[in-house]
Amino acid sequence: MSAKKELKQAYKEMQFRKGVFQLRNKRNNKVFIGSTMDLDRAWNSLRIQLMSGSHANEALQRDWQLQQGEDFIYEIVEVLQERDEPQTDYKQEIKTLEKLVMMELEPYGDKGYHQQRAGR
Repeated sequence: MSAKKELKQAYKEMQFRKGVFQLRNKRNNKVFIGSTMDLDRAWNSLRIQLMSGSHANEALQRDWQLQQGEDFIYEIVEVLQERDEPQTDYKQEIKTLEKLVMMELEPYGDKGYHQQRAGR
């Protein structure tokens, strides 16, 4: 097998930490909650979006720009424990875990950057 194919196969077999993260603003203690299939790369992706002004959450984007990205901390809240069941839908499990974290932390209003949905 060629070195390129070996590297590609090794990448496919890699296990990435999956779960829920928060971006916390140390100045006002507001948090933004998100989930990802790769917790170790999520901060880099999030930071690039915020630095380029393209993050979908307007309140978070505004605070990031006002503070020039200072005093924001990326924190891992929950890591999804993987199982040996081949049919596991990890994307769905991560979304469920994110909903549970949202219910626990209630990152709305003065506590966070999320909008509370009607009916809650």
